[in-house]
Amino acid sequence: MYVGAIDQGTTSTRFVVVDSQGGIVAMDRQEHRQIYPQPGWVEHDALEIWQRTEQVIATALQKAGIAAAELSAVGITNQRETTVLWDAASGVPVAPAVVWQDTRTDGLVRDLGGAIGQDRFRIETGLPLATYFSGPKARWLIDHHGLRDRAEAGEILFGTVDTWLIWKLTGRHVTDVTNASRTMLMNLAQLDWDEGLCEAVGVPRAMLPEILPSVATYGTARGVLEGVMIGSDLGDQQAALFGQTCFDPSTAKNTYGTGCFMLLNTGTVKVSSDHGLLTTVAYQVEGEAPIFALEGSVAIAGAGVQWLRDNLGIISGADEIEELASGVTDNGDVYFVPAFSGLFAPHWRANARGVIAGLTGFADKRHIARAVLEAVAYQTRDVLQAMEADSGEKLSTLYVDGGMVTNDLLMQFQADILDVPVARPLNIETTALGAAYAAGLAVGYFDGLDHLRSLWSEDRRWEPAMEGSERDRLYASWGKAVQRTLDWVD
Repeated sequence: MYVGAIDQGTTSTRFVVVDSQGGIVAMDRQEHRQIYPQPGWVEHDALEIWQRTEQVIATALQKAGIAAAELSAVGITNQRETTVLWDAASGVPVAPAVVWQDTRTDGLVRDLGGAIGQDRFRIETGLPLATYFSGPKARWLIDHHGLRDRAEAGEILFGTVDTWLIWKLTGRHVTDVTNASRTMLMNLAQLDWDEGLCEAVGVPRAMLPEILPSVATYGTARGVLEGVMIGSDLGDQQAALFGQTCFDPSTAKNTYGTGCFMLLNTGTVKVSSDHGLLTTVAYQVEGEAPIFALEGSVAIAGAGVQWLRDNLGIISGADEIEELASGVTDNGDVYFVPAFSGLFAPHWRANARGVIAGLTGFADKRHIARAVLEAVAYQTRDVLQAMEADSGEKLSTLYVDGGMVTNDLLMQFQADILDVPVARPLNIETTALGAAYAAGLAVGYFDGLDHLRSLWSEDRRWEPAMEGSERDRLYASWGKAVQRTLDWVD
């Protein structure tokens, strides 16, 4: 018997089959379209995502040589704030899915802030008002597609992608506390929808799913997973924290994917942020108190490499960037700030736009490639400094995962610019692993958190090797480049 996980991300969907030692037996992955109707807008086709999900499940099971019945449970992890609205009767989406990177709600968010501004709902939600979150996205879709009457009658359902997939698999309209905590509609103290927040944001309570713990039984699947228990639901970054087995307070991980997301476990204590971070739910095991985290969210990490490939044609494949960037010994004083959708943590400036700064006749494509990689590390330092200021904790090790952590040049620069050791696990598919671990925990396939801790092993560690004066000089120049991005959009 095995456990499985659906890992539905921003650019692709994968399914993994995991054994009792935490090893990945088989995996399949398929990309889906990124739809850009106009500047600042990013959409997905929810039906396409569902079709890809069915396909990767079937193919991964075939690769593993097993039937669905040999899975003890399946977990789900997802791109969190991406917003789907669908017809409760037909199951057909009534609008394109609005992706977490999308900035179309900028005007709405400013209006919601009013005289108070970004912190209007922070006490209840742990979040600043920003285009990032799904509640305002749902409000925008309701208003612009004329759906309010039907939404108030419960004829239109709302969900982030986890809710959409669980509904397609089981028929239940549910989500978990981690995804609900990203809507701006859930009260962190009650772990339930807040009527005042729903009214203020303008999202009818009747269209919202039931909120469940992250590690719980969600129902028996039909179709491609016929008869298999859905045993967990976690937002992708919380799943990565779970997969890294960061179960103890003051442990932190950073995931390098489309974006870049650092989470610090704060235990059962909700730590409020004064430095631009999010207070969010890390996970909840059914019957136990919720575990909270501080999070720093960076919009563009691996997406910057994709931009070099797809928009500029500087590389033909993402794996080429390390060799190209290694062709020079430093960045040539070139800095890339990828504020394509504004700046997320800790700045929260939706009116920022990307820049390449410091260009001279000396610079070439190698320096630009290096600047794109270094931007990921600089943004991570922005977040870590805010995290240490909020928590009062000095991080001893940063645990890393995601597709970019195979880039040794980036990982060494990350350790250098942070002045903190960076540790990569043997299995870097920690998002999918976290969902599988949680599902296995829900049905007794794994014995407990200590059992899961025993499955983690280190592959490589990078120690800081940069002189402090050089670190300070580089980071100061990065700060100047960030300032050049601000207030670009009126």
